Amino acid sequence: MSLATWGNKLHSGEKTYPLVQQRKRWFIASAILVIASVALLLGKGLTLGLDFTGGSQYIVTDVANPTEEIAQDAVAQIDSTQEPRITILGDDDVRVQLGELSDADQQALTAALAEGYEVSTDAVSFDQIGPTWGAQVGKQAVQALVIFLLLVFAVIALYFRAWRMAAAAILALIHDLLLTVGVYALVGFEVTPAAVIGFLTILGYSLYDTVVVFDKVKENTAHLTEQTRYTYEELANLAVNQTLVRSINTSVVALLPVAAILFIGAFVLGAGTLMDISLALFVGMAVGTYSSIFVATPLEVALRSREPRIVEHTEKVLALRAGGGSDVVREDGTVRVGALTPGEHLGQGAQPKRKGRK
Repeated sequence: MSLATWGNKLHSGEKTYPLVQQRKRWFIASAILVIASVALLLGKGLTLGLDFTGGSQYIVTDVANPTEEIAQDAVAQIDSTQEPRITILGDDDVRVQLGELSDADQQALTAALAEGYEVSTDAVSFDQIGPTWGAQVGKQAVQALVIFLLLVFAVIALYFRAWRMAAAAILALIHDLLLTVGVYALVGFEVTPAAVIGFLTILGYSLYDTVVVFDKVKENTAHLTEQTRYTYEELANLAVNQTLVRSINTSVVALLPVAAILFIGAFVLGAGTLMDISLALFVGMAVGTYSSIFVATPLEVALRSREPRIVEHTEKVLALRAGGGSDVVREDGTVRVGALTPGEHLGQGAQPKRKGRK
């Protein structure tokens, strides 16, 4: 079966997967991943860049022999208490990061690096960031994230006129953020302002995918109580299935260039400055696709399933289905449909039927 045929069957409801009905399974899997991410954050922690912690940074360019040992020896000559973070950038650049240095030590380390790598002192650039500036950058990053989440909640709640959808979307975003940050803690990549931008970008991507699914849920359930063929859970599950192929295609297309940046640009070509943002984008997009399918909508259904209106309608549908209820045309023209007849599938008659005018 081709992808197009599979997508058409999913959209029509002829073929469906019980993604929402099996939500407990996805919730358990997500809970395990979130707990593991939090454990990594508390145990191993994040490798914060100088923009957040403050310190000194040297970049040595046009190096013939870019090895870490030379930089380690140079730092040990000036201050043996320092534990430098050394990164090879590309084929001939070396970045050395360490704590704050006095003016005399700065000049001495510049000379030591130039001598060790056999370059002139002009090829050694220096930059120092104070701890106050680093703390301010970290505070602003947290503020930006909080403001983003509040605005997302308000916009979704107003658009869908349902706070439960907004709550489900926010929880899915927090889920995506924790998993992405957990991967950062696991691999030890440096967290820089570029990585923070990557985090905000993937949250926007995840939100976009979630809103598309929610919009289909809203469309499918617009006339929920005017029919008794499907429950809210079933119509929401139909919406996830109808947008499944689109979500997969969009994610694959988005991940391909990001994967090129991460695996080819960073690892093969050695563009180390791209690793922080590309990892955030790659992991975040993959996790965002997962959450929009397996977390956001199932969570929204779990929240809505306790509403008295939804509970009453679900009980009515299940009772009619168990008793093999028949179609009854009401005075307002809507049709109550009981059990599915042979040959029918979930996508047929999702909207209430109405009598034609004579």
